Amino acid sequence: MKRIVLFLATNLAVVLVVTLVLNLLGVGRAVTGQGIDVGALAVFSLVVGFTGSFISLLLSKPMAKWSTGARVIEQPANSTEQWLVSTVRKLSERAGIGMPEVAVYDGEPNAFATGAFKNSALVAVSTGLLANMNQDEVEAVLGHEVAHIANGDMITLTLIQGVVNTFVVFLARVVGFFVDKVLLRNEGRGPGIGYMITVFICEILFGIVASIIVAWFSRKREFRADAGAAKLMGTPVPMQHALARLGGLAPGALPSSMAASGISGSGGGGWGALFSTHPPMEQRIAALQSLR
Repeated sequence: MKRIVLFLATNLAVVLVVTLVLNLLGVGRAVTGQGIDVGALAVFSLVVGFTGSFISLLLSKPMAKWSTGARVIEQPANSTEQWLVSTVRKLSERAGIGMPEVAVYDGEPNAFATGAFKNSALVAVSTGLLANMNQDEVEAVLGHEVAHIANGDMITLTLIQGVVNTFVVFLARVVGFFVDKVLLRNEGRGPGIGYMITVFICEILFGIVASIIVAWFSRKREFRADAGAAKLMGTPVPMQHALARLGGLAPGALPSSMAASGISGSGGGGWGALFSTHPPMEQRIAALQSLR
């Protein structure tokens, strides 16, 4: 639940900050006492919706290194690091992408991939994952992360987040105008207090719906990355074993902004499952078992 609240709060904060800045610059005056300038509102919504998402994407690599303390392997210091680098290189060549940076960070079992571009991404694994898995399972995890990069999942997730944010901003203001002018009959020259309160409430409510949509896509991309790992290794068995192993371990927590990037994540039951960025391990293993 804490992760869900942080995820929603982060997205809402980004939208509110960008909205405030654009309003101060005079860009966001698309709603007046005379009506809605649909074109201006659409442009305003696009700018607000995509700005935070693209900034997050462009800063994803340095932020991931900073927030997790990940150390990029420049020169392998031991046989494990040498194996990690050579394995990621082999998988990347098979996937047809540029060699990502390879990093290790201290923490419980988890791994992630991030970066704005396919040919300059980052793959990181935790010390807990290396300590609890054999080489075949670690290679499957690395294949999963390389598949995320090859599938362009980071970029696609950013675009989806930007689109839903755009609709949140646009629809919240349309509903706010309707409440202010039609229900409350505000005949002033500009939007009244009813408009501002309605927009704020609608951004929260629509933002929750948007988060459910983004989480749904995130779960779908995990299935694709699992299948991608199986393809890169020529068999789904190591990925099945890796997921089974992860299912029996407490997932290593990642910063809330990176929760969707890890290979494993804790999902809630009931309503909380709608906001989960990862499917249950049982479903992921069953999907791999259905592969021929």
